Amino acid sequence: MRISIRGKVLLVGACIMAGVAGWTQQSQKPAAPGISTDLAVTFAVERSQVVPGQCCFWFKGGGLDIAVNFWKGLGIVAALNGDHSSNVTSYVDENKISIMAGPRYTFTAWNGHDGPGDPRRLQIFAQGLFGDAHAFNSLFPTNGTLSTGASSVVVQTGGGLNLYMKKHVGLRLLEADYVRTELPNAYTDTQNDMRLSFGVTYHFAADAVPPPPVTLACSATPESIFPGDPVTVTATPGSLDPKLNVMYSWSGTGVTGNGTTATVATGALAAGTYTVQASVKEGKPGKEGLLNGQSANCSASFTVKAYEPPTISCSANPGTIKPGESSSITASGMSPQNRPLTYSYSASAGSVSGSGNTAAFSSVGAPTGITTVICNVTDDKGQTATANTSVTITAPYVAPVPHTQALCSINFLTDKKRPTRVDNEAKACLDQVALNLQQQPDAKVVVVGEVATAEKTPRKGQKHAKVEDFAAERAVNTKDYLVKEKGIDASRVSVATGTSDAQTVENYLVPTGATFSADVSGTTPVDESVVKPMAPKPVAPKQHKKEAVPASKPAVAVK
Repeated sequence: MRISIRGKVLLVGACIMAGVAGWTQQSQKPAAPGISTDLAVTFAVERSQVVPGQCCFWFKGGGLDIAVNFWKGLGIVAALNGDHSSNVTSYVDENKISIMAGPRYTFTAWNGHDGPGDPRRLQIFAQGLFGDAHAFNSLFPTNGTLSTGASSVVVQTGGGLNLYMKKHVGLRLLEADYVRTELPNAYTDTQNDMRLSFGVTYHFAADAVPPPPVTLACSATPESIFPGDPVTVTATPGSLDPKLNVMYSWSGTGVTGNGTTATVATGALAAGTYTVQASVKEGKPGKEGLLNGQSANCSASFTVKAYEPPTISCSANPGTIKPGESSSITASGMSPQNRPLTYSYSASAGSVSGSGNTAAFSSVGAPTGITTVICNVTDDKGQTATANTSVTITAPYVAPVPHTQALCSINFLTDKKRPTRVDNEAKACLDQVALNLQQQPDAKVVVVGEVATAEKTPRKGQKHAKVEDFAAERAVNTKDYLVKEKGIDASRVSVATGTSDAQTVENYLVPTGATFSADVSGTTPVDESVVKPMAPKPVAPKQHKKEAVPASKPAVAVK
């Protein structure tokens, strides 16, 4: 089958269109967001006037254009047009093909009203194309001959409307262009044509990678507290679009939020675990969070611990006192949460006064022995602690009651003629008595004279003889020696008689505070105004006899 020249041109155009479509289809896969390709297949009519003085004639044909949009509507377009004109009256028969390229600006005048996902849109574009036009197999009536071909620069400027009702498929509602060619012929070398076209369009665009969804992470610091301690919750957003408005919101018990941080008032919270929620939304002002991925939520938890009770220690200084004295009490309390503390005190006896961590214990009215002092501490939450200390109250010192002390005794057995005389042996005893008085200047001595029963009975033949008071005389003579011979103050020596059946004198030392009559009973004071000391009388030589001297009676303490 023979293919005409027109058919060959159309076949070549179809092949070019298929190739470009395939190229755009391949090119759309790696296209970056914002870059798109539009393919249009159109049917066109073009008004042209070649024969001077005669009305215009029309070209009929079609075209293919491919526009690549790469930045804010700006792009490059390539176009292939094929036209044919036949006028029987004018005997004009011409075939023309044009290949052009140039810039195009596309403005989206209208988007769908059902939100960003609505594919409907109306585009207005303007373009300026430059290229080559070729006419072949042209027949003009001037000579009736067939021109095999001619070429010319072609300029095409204009614009049009594209309406997309779906994401990819749309209509070229109208395209109007001014076309200028300079194809030589028998009449003129310049053609000023008006071209109108319409058709279908196909939009190739790599789907933009959707932005990652907004994320939000929350953390509470610190995670464990006591009531009243501060808690700060921080929200950390991710994948926010800096071009959009951002809103934060907070919720939870006692939570106050501002932007990415929130604080929690924990003073009134009971022990337990609490959760704080946060959310973030981004978008245009007033439309934050309307689209998927434009909002996120997070939460953080913290624990309120129960208050721990205070502790206390207690001490007393001094720990041992006498009746009526005082001791300083010191209490040391501590609260694990540094709560305010109040101190109080009590005692098992006596009294405690004071406030704060010190007090004074008074032993007035307390018995001797160990007294317990109780120290108490209470925090502002009513929790208490107790500690004890002790104070020992010693018994008051009681000086021992002095008692009469028995000293040495004097025997009066040797001198039968002078049975009341203080002899040399007796002086040795009295010298020791005098020494005791000198060593204890506040002490006194009581000299107690004794008499034997036989000395009280008159001898035979002397029935009516006067009986002397030997006991009193012996006591008075002993005092006389101490006063005169040893220089003892007479007021410190008292004389008395006892009831013992003996020829002796007992000497008793009476310290200050001692009561002689309580310690020694059965004595009678001697009336020194009646009984006088015996004057010394020498003894005749013949009467001196060597007599046995009895041993001195040892001193015995009398209690």
